[in-house]
Amino acid sequence: MLRSLTIFLLFLLATVARSQEDPIATVAGRVTDDFTEQGIELVTVYVDGTNRVAETNTKGDYRLEVEVGKTFTLVFTRIGYTEERRKLGPLKANSTLVLDVKMPPSASEVEIVVTDKRVNDNGMIREDVTELKLLPTTTGNLESMLPHIALGANSGSGGELSSQYNVRGGNYDENLVYVNDFEIYRPQLIRAGQQEGLTFPNVDLIRSLSFSSGGFEARFGDKQSSVLDIQYKRPDSLRASASVSALGATGHLEGTLQLGKASYKKLRYLVGARYKTTRYLLGTLDIQGEYLPDFTDIQAYITYDLHPHWQLGVIGNLNRSVFRFRPQTRSTAFGLIDFTLNLYAEFEGQEVDDFTTNLTGVSLTYLPERPRNPYYLKMLASRYQSAENERFDITGYYSLREIDSNLGSDNFGEVLSELGGGTQQQYVRNYLFASVTNVEHKGGFELQVETKGPEVTSSHFFQWSAKWQNELIDDQLNEWERLDSAGYSLPYDTNQVLVFRVLKKDPNPISSNRLMAYVQDTYTWRKDSVADLRISAGVRAAYWDLNGEGFVTPRVQLLFKPLWKGRDITYRLAGGLYYQPPFYRELRNTEGLINTDVQAQKSAHLVGGLTWDFFLGKLSPKKFRFITEIYYKRLWDQVSYDIDNVRIRYSGQNDASGYVTGIDLRLNGEFVPGAESWFNLSFLRARESLEGVQHLRREYGEPQAVPVDDVPRPTDQFMTLSVFFQDYLPKHENFKMHLNFSVGTGLPYGLLDNNRIYRNTYRFRPYHRVDIGFSVLLWNEIRKAEKPHHFLRFTRNTWLSLEIFNLMKVQNVASNTWIKTIFNQQYAIPNFLTSRRINLRLRMDF
Repeated sequence: MLRSLTIFLLFLLATVARSQEDPIATVAGRVTDDFTEQGIELVTVYVDGTNRVAETNTKGDYRLEVEVGKTFTLVFTRIGYTEERRKLGPLKANSTLVLDVKMPPSASEVEIVVTDKRVNDNGMIREDVTELKLLPTTTGNLESMLPHIALGANSGSGGELSSQYNVRGGNYDENLVYVNDFEIYRPQLIRAGQQEGLTFPNVDLIRSLSFSSGGFEARFGDKQSSVLDIQYKRPDSLRASASVSALGATGHLEGTLQLGKASYKKLRYLVGARYKTTRYLLGTLDIQGEYLPDFTDIQAYITYDLHPHWQLGVIGNLNRSVFRFRPQTRSTAFGLIDFTLNLYAEFEGQEVDDFTTNLTGVSLTYLPERPRNPYYLKMLASRYQSAENERFDITGYYSLREIDSNLGSDNFGEVLSELGGGTQQQYVRNYLFASVTNVEHKGGFELQVETKGPEVTSSHFFQWSAKWQNELIDDQLNEWERLDSAGYSLPYDTNQVLVFRVLKKDPNPISSNRLMAYVQDTYTWRKDSVADLRISAGVRAAYWDLNGEGFVTPRVQLLFKPLWKGRDITYRLAGGLYYQPPFYRELRNTEGLINTDVQAQKSAHLVGGLTWDFFLGKLSPKKFRFITEIYYKRLWDQVSYDIDNVRIRYSGQNDASGYVTGIDLRLNGEFVPGAESWFNLSFLRARESLEGVQHLRREYGEPQAVPVDDVPRPTDQFMTLSVFFQDYLPKHENFKMHLNFSVGTGLPYGLLDNNRIYRNTYRFRPYHRVDIGFSVLLWNEIRKAEKPHHFLRFTRNTWLSLEIFNLMKVQNVASNTWIKTIFNQQYAIPNFLTSRRINLRLRMDF
């Protein structure tokens, strides 16, 4: 791992040094809305009278090369905005002109979008997804990219096969995900990364995303860890894209239709379809067999402007994940250099899993034109359904052997002895149906405050919401596991044959209702050349009729930015109570029994940090951003759990308490002009103790176990480092490199069926992985004048990417398979993740 890190750092230093060569003349900057002061995407920027053209990203940033020593006119144009022109003097070689432009909206094309520049960034990290579309990823899902851009996020035990992510010592169930204000849910029965299909967010449809790693506002829901808030595009012209690779294909279409004489009567549509298959990737696993994964997703977001003040929105999604698997053989080597073991197994049977989900949502927004004290009102209604089943009957005949690892031996690599042999049979017939229906009203009102003098501005932005939600869950469990060692069934009994584990639950639908509400006020104060101050305070309330629990949780955030100093630094302090009521899995214990008395898991957050925007002199004309936060989370009434691959197995009772503390650091910017990169480094300590349990730990060299006050939580990962770095060839920006580097210390685990007293006493090996992609721009529409008959002239952009997954061919571990002998000895057999694979991907934008 150290060697990999050293190679990467040397490569980075060489690239940064190289990026300072080959000077060019450029104009760069940001285009913003003159009213909202937010960046405008898809603005065409061109030099009048030439074919030099650029386009702004979702942040509004652009970069354009220009001729040296000539006067020129730069034109900024976009549908819905008034055209802007700037006449500029000649530029010298190796110089860069930073030019920021504000564009006023056209009166007939003003969109109804509920935004408020004073509240959108209260501790939320906002990112542009344009750069992420070329990131080499094995899942194709947005969530798998979060560890590279979000503070305190990591991929957990699922590694590259899973889109689940942990944030600051929490598990995946503790994360909130919203798309256009609709809360997103996921299947409940998934137990391994191989079964995971496509998650809801579609990268091709996203306009912007915001992420908070903790201490978030009251307007977001009742979870303990994080918020991912996604906004889909509002198209203004006909656009499309398509991509295909060995791992699947995607496509999307967007545009507008004029449905009336009035200019505002527009229907905007956004449609995306995705197909994913990991068959090629799964062929590198230790278990050889026939893998047939098929994952499909189609979704649409449609808006219609009924009136200049009224907007109707409809969102729909249908997602199906089918995983079929016929295992044949397995051969896994593990151990030490002087004691090497090999597990060999042959299988019969198959696994068939099917997860089908759908979401339908409707929104109606009212936003009147009020130059003073504006407000908005919004109604939302949605229904989510999930039909899940997992069926497998697999019998494995295994042999555990000691292998000769002496390099000087004539029998090197051969079997020295047979340590054990037996049979493992797993039978599963699990079914689940879930339905979540909700109706919500939300609104906001801005109140301008009279101030003394024009240099001082002040305002309040009040927000509120009331939501009703009904949940119907019905599941049936029928699974058992039979273990045989040396011809004896385990557990061994002289009078009867017993199976190792049985889990049964008859169908018993559970219907419940929740009530949720919040009120929040964001106060903003600014005095020119003095400071910006923003204080957001709110209260959430919730009630669930299944357990009869209700609670009220206050939250507060403070942002302070001094303006009298030369440095661009914003300080943040946040805190509050974050309660998480159980959904369904928290109610079910490891025996399949439902406990409806489980109360909300409770936590108190305290977060402090800063954001520093700065320049690196001649290295780049763009600002760099450094973000750091330290945090402490106190936990009580927690439902303890264990993680097996990606399945979270809860105890079904509020039996744990603990804490999480740590520090996150992030640096991002254009180390190479025009190519943004991110560096994330996190340290944390997550501890817990189980109620009524005296935890013990065996110290090395000590004959007796010693008592301890707390033990590691299953998500206790001391250090994680995630890097997404981009570069291109000198004078050839059409040839790009995308490097995805991840390293993290090992996650804890414990002994099978004995993970309470001696809890999480072992750790997996450290995780480290390098994925790299090389992309070439085959065609760009600005070349039409040069090559009017090019075979790709029907596209705007066409990229061809060569991706190498797991470049270093590292054997990372996802989980363990436990082998138990008749003498009650247990062996943890590592289940390795995927090995090196090469993928070719073609992407076209129309």
